[in-house]
Amino acid sequence: MQFQQLAYFVAVARTRHFTRAAELSRVAQPSLSKQIRSLESELGAPLFSRARGNITLTPAGETLLPLAQRILTDLETARREVAELAGIRSGRVRLGATPSLCAGLLADVLADFHTRFPGIELHVEESGSRDLIRDLGRGALDLALIILPLHSSDPDFATTPILRENLVVASPFALPSPNGRASMRITELRGRPLVMFRRGYDVREATLRACRAAGFDPELAVEGGEMDAVLRFVEAGLGLAVVPSMVLRSRPGLRGTPLARPRLLRTVALAQRRDVEPSHAADAFRRHLERYLLDLPPEELGPDLEVLISGRASEG
Repeated sequence: MQFQQLAYFVAVARTRHFTRAAELSRVAQPSLSKQIRSLESELGAPLFSRARGNITLTPAGETLLPLAQRILTDLETARREVAELAGIRSGRVRLGATPSLCAGLLADVLADFHTRFPGIELHVEESGSRDLIRDLGRGALDLALIILPLHSSDPDFATTPILRENLVVASPFALPSPNGRASMRITELRGRPLVMFRRGYDVREATLRACRAAGFDPELAVEGGEMDAVLRFVEAGLGLAVVPSMVLRSRPGLRGTPLARPRLLRTVALAQRRDVEPSHAADAFRRHLERYLLDLPPEELGPDLEVLISGRASEG
């Protein structure tokens, strides 16, 4: 019994016509008929009744049909899964991420992904969310980790929120907290020198909006830095900075003081284009990222990070 014989048998059973079944199977009708007869001979029973040109299933055919359909479905599933596995043994993922995510979450995720899929090339572009969305739209990226809200009205982008994070006030660890307490209000930044990110950083805009909503413009000691530079300037004592909590994980020289209510929050999302089918490699990275986040222990998340995806989402 051959898989092709079962496929021909199922085609005839569906169409109840040998010629149409042969056309659907892209095979000559005599060849299809020969294979059906060979299958009947092997099974020792006719599968079709051909009385007066009407093709109907015999009792043996009725018994075989669901079994044949199941076998062919299992074969197709096996072929697809093997093809997907082969597809993600090699390939390329072009990933965009904001500087704070590169400095915090992304390094561990990429290291874990590379261990599992060493044949996949990883290309990372570090930039602000607006630039990443632009590059995603023109096809230069497969996926982008951005900060919501999405600054684009283009309906072709799909975003999946994955993390919610508190912004905290960074200060030198060797010194007491900026106000001597476990948290501070945004109004307590009035008159204090701040180290501010360059234009284009989402956290810069969030900080400026919060300060102005509280009735003051912040005093800037240094302005225009990238993530690493801002953190180094704070360590050097040049001023305070409002930063995402996750960037302080690898900075033992800095402390993060939470902002009291109303807290400053940001939502991290994974963005991709709706009109482009993701490659096997890109889809593997998406699933790996979601599973990585779901497996983070509570003590590693801490009080300032919340995973927004569900276990069901990562199974797709």
